Amino acid sequence: MEFRRILLEGAPTEVLVEGDTLVARDGRRVAAESAVHLVPVQPTKILCCHLNHVSRVREFQIELPPAPTYFQKPLSSLNAHGGAVVRPVNCHYLNYEGEVAIVIGRRARNITHEESPHYIAGYSVANDFGLHDFRDTDAGSMLRVKGADTLCPIGPGLVTDWDFRAKGLRTLVNGEVRQDGSTEEMAWDMHYLVADLARLITLEPGDVILSGTPAISRPVAPGDVVSVEVEGLGTLTNYVVDGPSPVSDEVGAQPTATEEVLSTALGGEWEWRGQRRPVSTPRESLPFPRVHPRYQ
Repeated sequence: MEFRRILLEGAPTEVLVEGDTLVARDGRRVAAESAVHLVPVQPTKILCCHLNHVSRVREFQIELPPAPTYFQKPLSSLNAHGGAVVRPVNCHYLNYEGEVAIVIGRRARNITHEESPHYIAGYSVANDFGLHDFRDTDAGSMLRVKGADTLCPIGPGLVTDWDFRAKGLRTLVNGEVRQDGSTEEMAWDMHYLVADLARLITLEPGDVILSGTPAISRPVAPGDVVSVEVEGLGTLTNYVVDGPSPVSDEVGAQPTATEEVLSTALGGEWEWRGQRRPVSTPRESLPFPRVHPRYQ
């Protein structure tokens, strides 16, 4: 079954998908293509796996760690099917990352790999957008890289009876296929990720785990239409737009286009891929905001 959340006569409403029609509990019906979608779940946190798809590992010519590593996106980054993804006007490296979102159904803590399926409510489609202009300062936390407003679209719905095994995943930009992967290339499956995170973090109903992206994540620009298709889960579509203003240069890290930024944003197309690691930019070469540190 697939459930969605939409605005119906101005109110957030849960609906059931019946073909091309969305049906509310009270019987009201609306065409799916004309509905204003909301994020299908209401999480307390969004946890994300760094590297999981073997094609992406091979593209970067690196080795997988012995266990997955994670970062977190704030709830304010949530976006819905049909929503606008904002790229600040002084940023240039906004990358798509088509993924499967795992949605928790029951409170989970210290569960086994075998038990973890019983704690999953279902699955959705996600696009883990990243603003790589900030990788020089946030490569570890990924806070501003992955956490800016609008950079976590999820939808269009929550599918409760989906088997994640051997499912295709594609990302299209303006109708052209850019990513073409499969859940079979995941180093750690959905059940593993849930059990791993629940060892130390209590997972609450509605919480979301983003499970990783295949190879060929690349920058997109205002005017681009980005769709993520997952077999059996549907299609999540979003539109990239210019932000109303540039990121302020008064305080905080500034957008850059260093080797750290380019090597991630361009993936396997980075000119030095396979020859050497990105050269770290000296601190004195990074742009300072107008308000400098008190102690230098």
